[in-house]
Amino acid sequence: MSRRSNSKIKTDVDQELVTHPFAGLDAGAVPPSKPTKESVNAANIESAKPRKPKGRVEVRREKAGRGGKTVTTLRAFPSHIPLAELNSLASDLKKTCACGGALKGRVVELQGDVCERVMVELIERRYQPVRAGG
Repeated sequence: MSRRSNSKIKTDVDQELVTHPFAGLDAGAVPPSKPTKESVNAANIESAKPRKPKGRVEVRREKAGRGGKTVTTLRAFPSHIPLAELNSLASDLKKTCACGGALKGRVVELQGDVCERVMVELIERRYQPVRAGG
């Protein structure tokens, strides 16, 4: 069997031990501790502007006329939203909710009862979702 080497740290060195770990760093590269007036004004302006909502959307859970299958539909999108944006929204919602679906006209259909997940995602995208129907 081989012997282990004694790897103790020697503390009887002539140098002083530094207790502050950042004592050797250059303080010239550290940004000032107080924010500048420009950054404060820009932050206040951005936070003061309310983000304008894109519009109201009806979220409805339907079952009638679909062979007993449950479908979540999103209707009544504002007319200023282009079909390309609705198509990308439908694709993103299908990925988020892990379900199938389609865009039929200006109605997004998602397979299954995913109303709650859709409502959360629409709020994040600045829509005003409204639960419609019973």
